[in-house]
Amino acid sequence: MLLWMPIDRSLDMPLIRQVYSQIRSRILKGDLQYGEKLPSTRELSEWLKVSRNVVLEAYDQLLAEGFLVAERGSGTYVAEGTFLEQTRLTSPYQSHLLQADEKDKGDVINFRSGIPALDEFPRKTWSRLSQAVWQDVSSATLGYDMPEGRTELRLILSRYLMKTRGVECHPDQIVITSGATQALTLAAKLLLTQGDHVVIEDPITHDIQTIFTNAGAKLYPIPADEYGMQTALLPQHIQPQCVFLTPSHHFPLGGTLPIQRRIQLVNYVRETKGYLVEDDYDSEFRYEGPPVSSLQGLEPDRVLYIGSFSKILSPALRLGYLILPLQLIEQCRKVKWFSDLHTSSIDQLILARFIEQGYLEKHVAKMKKLYKSRREVLIQSLKELFGDRVTIIGFSTGLHLITEWNEVSFTDEKLAYIESCGVKVYPVEAHTLVKGRHTHRIIMGYGHLTDEQIREGVRRLGLALNEVRSVIK
Repeated sequence: MLLWMPIDRSLDMPLIRQVYSQIRSRILKGDLQYGEKLPSTRELSEWLKVSRNVVLEAYDQLLAEGFLVAERGSGTYVAEGTFLEQTRLTSPYQSHLLQADEKDKGDVINFRSGIPALDEFPRKTWSRLSQAVWQDVSSATLGYDMPEGRTELRLILSRYLMKTRGVECHPDQIVITSGATQALTLAAKLLLTQGDHVVIEDPITHDIQTIFTNAGAKLYPIPADEYGMQTALLPQHIQPQCVFLTPSHHFPLGGTLPIQRRIQLVNYVRETKGYLVEDDYDSEFRYEGPPVSSLQGLEPDRVLYIGSFSKILSPALRLGYLILPLQLIEQCRKVKWFSDLHTSSIDQLILARFIEQGYLEKHVAKMKKLYKSRREVLIQSLKELFGDRVTIIGFSTGLHLITEWNEVSFTDEKLAYIESCGVKVYPVEAHTLVKGRHTHRIIMGYGHLTDEQIREGVRRLGLALNEVRSVIK
């Protein structure tokens, strides 16, 4: 018996691994069955035009893993119990098809929200600080660290947040996390048990809804208007464990919660003995008016405050933070420890220097000018092309805006057709708990797009909307 198998010397994969992998795959799929004799190492090496040592090492590995058995003087055979029924098609061509599919979408202008201008990341400064940290870091710092994060970063961050956001906290109240998502997950684990109620804005990003429901919570949606959560509708018949909101810049509608509603919320959680979970979403990028203070500054004992550096710098850093009331600190540190032990110590130290030496404030100031300009380009392009057919919703904050369209309801079919025309937009309706209120609104992110891409994206959107009525009834 001879085995045919392709040998490709241009691949990075060693020849031994190629022979081993192909025989192993055939045994698992049942192409080579129990008791079937394999060719000798000499025969197979001559057949494949490879060194006999290549086949010897491949056979030895298969013998060690139990795929083969050797009988002295007789030969090498497929071992019993090595067939695994295949439950899905595994083809080397699948990955190529996926790559081709992604490549086909490369010309689509994507108005996805929440993506910063990644090409503006301060690489040189970050690289220089990284090199300095690695030169200075002690051997002890390379070991396991504390779950709450590096003292250096928490100390600097507490001062920075007090200065820029009016957050009142001691460094010990801060837990450094792997982004805002982990911070929110920790908050849910701290506050919730199965069946607890969570009052939540509607609409709100679907990921946040999932985090709370995965923690066993029952969601009680409160509709948001142009100013955020409508606090006059807070439920009086339940005692929620927490109220979640994005008061500085509501996602996705863009409103900023006024002081009257903030006071209502503080009084509400005082009466219900619950907590406010404040996601300070996009608060750094406010283009009109003075900065808005945090909700946490009004009631530090009842607010869990969440922030991250994903929108300010880069999502790749995976750096965020959770600020806790004093009574939750120790419990949160335990939960964090069993979640991932601790966030990257080196990245924390780099970020600490980045903030302390003033680079973060400079970067935020620079990006505010850029994003404000891109926002104005988007608004101008929409108004020039669509006029009164479109209304811009939301305060001048963040990396996206909401457009409300006359006589257009954005169904899945229409959105798919718009994407086929080379532009991708996102429905507000996808983030709602109560359906049907926002079908005529879409989210348009602009932070990561150039002026040219924005104008071209709006042009394509115009063509798509003009055609979609005749294509989709």
